[in-house]
Amino acid sequence: MTLNTADTVVLSMDFQNDIVSNFVPTAPDLLSRAASVLAAARAAHIPIVHVVVCFRPGYPEVGTHGMFKMIRDSNRLVAGSNGAAIHDAVAALDGEPVVTKKRVGAFTGSDLGVILTALGRRHLVLMGVATSGVVLSTVRAAADLDYTMNVVADCCADRDPEVHRVLTEKVFAQMAPALAAADVCAALTGR
Repeated sequence: MTLNTADTVVLSMDFQNDIVSNFVPTAPDLLSRAASVLAAARAAHIPIVHVVVCFRPGYPEVGTHGMFKMIRDSNRLVAGSNGAAIHDAVAALDGEPVVTKKRVGAFTGSDLGVILTALGRRHLVLMGVATSGVVLSTVRAAADLDYTMNVVADCCADRDPEVHRVLTEKVFAQMAPALAAADVCAALTGR
């Protein structure tokens, strides 16, 4: 497997304390694998864009129903809070952009498209939680925008392992074929 390092960007999505705490019990090595992909990308000088979801105090962006209402009601993912912060294991380094979104997909309500255009890169390597949330929504939007993609399947997790499997093995196959973290790291480091 090869990755064109001149055309690739890694998207590290929703690895925030409030979100990751829901998935670490079902995927205990998730953060260490994601950290290894980030380290390999940095060593290969591939840009990394971190994507987070967070809201202003008082949640003016959140309506009266749906999943975001549950977030508001539980007072989670407030900008500047520890829960909204990227987990230390996969935190952004100086110079790595952090894109803030207000909905599930990484493109919706964010400046991700502007950053990708400025970078001049068209291949996205995606990882994040949840597979049926940010990963699925971002893959669908990016496919419509004619990006080429891969999903790092073992750097994603879902509350339902079967949903994760179906998405990574069947749904994403035509748009964003799944890769393993070890294969991505090997491709980026030449090992």
